[in-house]
Amino acid sequence: MLQFFQDIHPVLQALISTLFTWGMTALGAALVFFVNRTNQKFLDSMLAFAGGVMIAASFWSLLAPSIEMSSDGPVPSWVPALVGFLLGGALLLFIDRLLPSLDTERYMHDITDERAKNRTALLIFSMTLHNIPEGLAVGVAFGALASNGTESTLAGAIALALGIGIQNFPEGTAVSMPLHRDGMGKKKSFMFGQFSGMVEPIAAMVGAFAVILIEPILPYALSFAAGAMIFVVAKEIIPGSHEKGNVNLASISLMIGFAVMMTLDVALG
Repeated sequence: MLQFFQDIHPVLQALISTLFTWGMTALGAALVFFVNRTNQKFLDSMLAFAGGVMIAASFWSLLAPSIEMSSDGPVPSWVPALVGFLLGGALLLFIDRLLPSLDTERYMHDITDERAKNRTALLIFSMTLHNIPEGLAVGVAFGALASNGTESTLAGAIALALGIGIQNFPEGTAVSMPLHRDGMGKKKSFMFGQFSGMVEPIAAMVGAFAVILIEPILPYALSFAAGAMIFVVAKEIIPGSHEKGNVNLASISLMIGFAVMMTLDVALG
């Protein structure tokens, strides 16, 4: 199976991988059909595990290859990694300030009034924008495989997509469940819950095409994706996995996720 995946074009690899991440968003949203309440400890541990995977992937699959590729360039090897990393974080900070994350518990109480409906639309739009850099990161990781001499590995790119997919599962649930609890139908709640993941395959193909067509930007693109990932982990994943009080469980899960990603990348790369 891995050999088949390795033989197809990197853009198609990116598309397939982000169809998986979108599918995980939809799977999380689909819990609205089967359960009335979700296990918070399970969701927090899974979210933190994804954070650990993404931290490790940001270094081994993105930053380290960026530095390696720049070793013979016209500027010091750390410059593309530093510039791209900070730009990636800056983009996410701009998006976050433009459309701040909304507290779902706050808007749940008056979902039927007009202002609450506007907040619902803003929440979905905000989550969709937050998913664009994640799709770009996967696309960049797979697009890098098409460049000669890159140190980025297929295993690392797959693990990155896996981590983002795991993270997307509770995101879908976090939208669909509150909507249903406030009277929205299950089908409509599911559609809203999975909607934000739809942008990831598009963003992934854009990222993959960009680094293939404009190879000199590859070190910057890889580190840009790393910066975006670390911002997401620091701003959303770690606080989100701690907010219900499961701090120790989340911390252990994050370390396990980091160890799994590190092992995959080093052992299989």
